[in-house]
Amino acid sequence: MQSLDVISVNLWSILISLANLVILYLLLKKFLYKPVRKFVENREKAVQDRLTSAQRAEENAKADEAAWNQRMMEAKVTADTMISDAARKASERGAQLVAEANAKAESIVEQAKADAAQEKKKAEAEIRQQIVDISSLMTERILEREINPGDHKGLIDTMIDQIGAGNEGDQ
Repeated sequence: MQSLDVISVNLWSILISLANLVILYLLLKKFLYKPVRKFVENREKAVQDRLTSAQRAEENAKADEAAWNQRMMEAKVTADTMISDAARKASERGAQLVAEANAKAESIVEQAKADAAQEKKKAEAEIRQQIVDISSLMTERILEREINPGDHKGLIDTMIDQIGAGNEGDQ
């Protein structure tokens, strides 16, 4: 029966072991579990703060991107407006230059017509002067010789024909 002594259960020993276990648990809880738990909570809080900060930074970046896109659209609209204004102004300036060129061309044509009319009047005046000179020369020659009535009539007819032919050529 000696073997039963080895296997026997000692109640005091169990109670002391249990008391040691409870004391060890309480000591570990007070000195190890609470600081570790506090460290883990602080670490979780720091991670959560960083996550919140990253989310705010991402939201700010998205807002900045949206603002940048808005500014780019406004700049594009402004650039398109400036380009269309410049094209319109260039078109208007081109039309103005064409109108000025047409007006100048018309004034040149009118001046040329006026010059031509003046030259025509000048030529007519010269022709009249020549007719007067020729008439006085003819009169002088006629007076130098004696004219019979037939020569006189022929001379007048010839003169009238020449004057009529001269006027028809001018028109």
